[in-house]
Amino acid sequence: MQPAVEFRSISKHFGAVKANTDVSFSIAKGAIHGLVGENGAGKSTLMSILYGYYHADSGEILLDGQVRKIPSSQEAIRLGIGMVHQHFMLVENMTVLDNVMLGTEGGFRLAAHRREAEQKLREICDRYRLDVDPLATIHDLSVGAQQRVEILKQIYRSANILILDEPTAVLTAQETASLFEILRLFKEQGKTIILITHKLQEIMDITDTVTVMRAGRVVGAVQTSETSKEALANLMVGRPIENNLPRGAYNPGQPVLDVKGLQLKDANGVALLEDIAFNLRAGEIVAIAGVSGNGQSELMEILSGMRLPTAGSADFEGKPLPYKRHDADGLPLVFRHLGIAHVPEDRLRDGVVKNFSVMQNTFLGYQDHVKGRWGLIDFKGIAARCAGLLKEFDVRPPNPDLRIGLLSGGNQQKVVIAREVLARPKLMLVGQPTRGVDIGTIEAIHTQLLALRDAGVAILLVSVELEEVRALADRILVMCGGRITGELKIEEFDTTRIGLLMGGMHKT
Repeated sequence: MQPAVEFRSISKHFGAVKANTDVSFSIAKGAIHGLVGENGAGKSTLMSILYGYYHADSGEILLDGQVRKIPSSQEAIRLGIGMVHQHFMLVENMTVLDNVMLGTEGGFRLAAHRREAEQKLREICDRYRLDVDPLATIHDLSVGAQQRVEILKQIYRSANILILDEPTAVLTAQETASLFEILRLFKEQGKTIILITHKLQEIMDITDTVTVMRAGRVVGAVQTSETSKEALANLMVGRPIENNLPRGAYNPGQPVLDVKGLQLKDANGVALLEDIAFNLRAGEIVAIAGVSGNGQSELMEILSGMRLPTAGSADFEGKPLPYKRHDADGLPLVFRHLGIAHVPEDRLRDGVVKNFSVMQNTFLGYQDHVKGRWGLIDFKGIAARCAGLLKEFDVRPPNPDLRIGLLSGGNQQKVVIAREVLARPKLMLVGQPTRGVDIGTIEAIHTQLLALRDAGVAILLVSVELEEVRALADRILVMCGGRITGELKIEEFDTTRIGLLMGGMHKT
C-alpha cells in the first residue's frame, strides 16, 4: 500500500533561519502518526507546507504515491487534507453551523444549503460521537467542545488526512480521553492522523509510529511499540532529561501574600469565587491544582490586578493590595511596581503583543525599568538586555527584531517567563507555565522557577498537570467550583486524594 503522505527532501528557510532542512519520511495510510520535537524544531512549519500555508524552497510531497503541488490551503482541502490548529480558528459569536459552512455557503441556495449542512453535521456527530449541537454559539461551548467543532469542520470538508497541532494543550484529562476515542474511531474509518504533541505519554498511548525532529531535521523515525518516553526525549533534545531537578531545602521566610475571604461574582450575580483564603511565604511554591474552569483563572486575574474582587482582601507584605483606590485597567502596572510578576495562562491574549517584535515584548509592563537619563527609554540598554535574555533562556531563533507572533508557542513562553524573571519580583504568579511546550523547555522553565524559589521569591502556581505540581510544589491547594476544597503538603501527594478534592470532596 502506498503511504498516505511522503515528504522527500523538504527544505524551508525564513531568511537566515532554517526551519526545515532535507526532511524525508512517510506516513502510512490509516495510521496515527506522532510528530515530536522541541519548540522551533520545524514541526509546525512542515505541516503548514503540507496544508498549503507555506511553500517549500525545495523537495516534494507525495499523496497516495503521486507528487502534488499544494499552493494554498484551498487546494489542501480539495485534496482531502484538514488541519486543527493549536489556537482555534473559530468566530466566537457565530453558531457551530455557521463556522462549519464558512467558505462553503452555496451561493444563492443559502437557505437550502444551510438545511442540508445541518442535517449532514448531525449525521457526522452521530457517526463519530462528537456530541456537538450545530445550532450552539461558539462562545457558549467549552474548550473541548470547540475543538470538536474544529474536527467537525474537517470531516464536513471530507478530510482523509487530519493534522492536529497540540490538540490537548488546553484540554482536561477527561476531554483528552474523549478526543483519543474519536481519533481511534477515525482510524477505524481509514483516516490518517498526524498528531503534533509535546506530551510523550500521549504519543505512547495513541500513536502507531512517531517521527522525531530536531533543529529542522529528522533525527529518528520509529514504531511506537518499539520505543519509550525516555528514548524519544533523548532524541528530541540530544541529551538525557533530568527528571528530579535540584532544589534547596524547604525553609520558607516571612509572609508575602495573605488572602482573606476573597469572593467574586459575575454580572448575573453567579459566584465564581467563594471565601478563598490562604497564605504564601517567601521561598515557597504553592500550587493550585484542579480541573480548568473552577476559579483558578479568576483568582490569578484578581491577584495580578486584572480584575477587581467582589469582596474580601489580599495583603502583600503586610499591606492591603489597593483594589479600592484604582479601577482594574490601571492595577496591573501598580501591582508590577509593588513587585508582583505575572505569567498569564493565555500568553497570546494576555502575555504578548503578537505584532510587536521580540525585543519590544521583553519590556512590556516594565517600561519604567528601561529608562535612562532624562526619563527617556534606553534603547541600547534594551537591546543588550534582550540579547542576554535570548541567550540565557535559549529563545529560538535568537532574533530580537523578529515579530513574536512568528515564534513557536514554546519560544513565546520563554520570552514571557524571561521578562517576568528579570524583573526580580517578590511574588510570582504563574499560570500553566508549560502549556504547549516541549520536554526540554519544561525542564528549563522548572529550573528557573525552582531557582527563584531558592532565592526567596514566593511563587503561586496554577497547573492542571499533576506531575508538574509534584515536581515544583511545597504545598498544594485544590480548587473545585470556586472554592478551596483541600490543602496538602507535598509529602502527602496522592493522586487519588487530589482527584477526589478536584471533584468537590471538601476538606475534613
